[in-house]
Amino acid sequence: MRILADKEIPYVNELFGLTNQLRQYEGRFLSDKHIKNTDVLIVRSITKVDYELLHDSSVKFVGTVTSGTDHIDQDYLEKNNVKYISAPGSNAIAVVEYVFSALFWLAHRDHFFLRDKIVGIIGVGHIGNLLNQRLNSFGVQTLLYDPYLSKINTDKSWKSLEILVSESDILTFHTPLTYTGSYPTWHMVNKDIIEALPSNKTLINTSRGEVFDNSALLKALDHGKKINVILDVWEFEPKLLLPLLFCIDIGTAHIAGYSIESKIRSIIMIYNAFCQYFNISDKINVSNLFPSFINYIRIKKMDEANINSLIKIIYNIYNDHICLKSYALNSGGFDKLRKYYFFRREWSSIFVDTGKDYTTEMLKNFGFSVF
Repeated sequence: MRILADKEIPYVNELFGLTNQLRQYEGRFLSDKHIKNTDVLIVRSITKVDYELLHDSSVKFVGTVTSGTDHIDQDYLEKNNVKYISAPGSNAIAVVEYVFSALFWLAHRDHFFLRDKIVGIIGVGHIGNLLNQRLNSFGVQTLLYDPYLSKINTDKSWKSLEILVSESDILTFHTPLTYTGSYPTWHMVNKDIIEALPSNKTLINTSRGEVFDNSALLKALDHGKKINVILDVWEFEPKLLLPLLFCIDIGTAHIAGYSIESKIRSIIMIYNAFCQYFNISDKINVSNLFPSFINYIRIKKMDEANINSLIKIIYNIYNDHICLKSYALNSGGFDKLRKYYFFRREWSSIFVDTGKDYTTEMLKNFGFSVF
């Protein structure tokens, strides 16, 4: 089997390189001339897969190691009998833990308790739903907006976007990027939404950069709008609106989903679909890819300060903010930072012992491993 894969996808060699003809490429520089003799294409979100790329190829299977599929022309693939598979939910835990890292960092800086805040979640798919569960398990009130899910899922108490904007202390976005339909998400956060936001609210975007109108956001901040902003994704990546980066609270290089575990989960999902589609007997023990635990910790008191300390053992979000501000000043710095990013571990890699049943259950619900 002739396979072409983005060279920055971890573990692709371990799964696809043993019994196949595996070649690798630079993600942003793939063109139709590279894939003429290719059966399987494995990509990240930076590669647009459409007619221009595939029209003169023999590609039968496309796998993207991402949850989002806005870079995949699904209509074209379906019409040309090209099987495609994505990895929905593979990065959900990593993104949720990134959001919590941001929230606890902000709570520490601004001297508030997360339990006292109302969090509005826009988009309640794999990531938004998990975030909602973990926030609720921690005693945080949430408001939910998802115009599509609200029509088919009546178990949740859905709110309008206007209610979330006016009543939430924190708004966090977990939507796909869409340009058409009844509820397009392109520039969902625009001049009107930003102006309607009360002072001292917080905006978080880990979905797609184009969901936020970056220019409108910068203009509002320049004119003295008092809001907190945390961005992991940017309009026009890999080019950034540098003045925006330097006036927000946290800016990172589209790495919210970059945990070791999420990368393993995503490539395993693609590998399993590949084996099923081509009727290949799976002889690889994928469980061997997952690393061992990194810490065994005992804590006496379960409070926000101690949880923040546990999180920082694995990940300090402010360090990534400082790195991006440094790298972004150089040509190609955004991609370079992502290329050499040190994948963090997820909270489940820490074993925690509190000695108390109720705090043990809370930590377990929160994603930590417990004794």
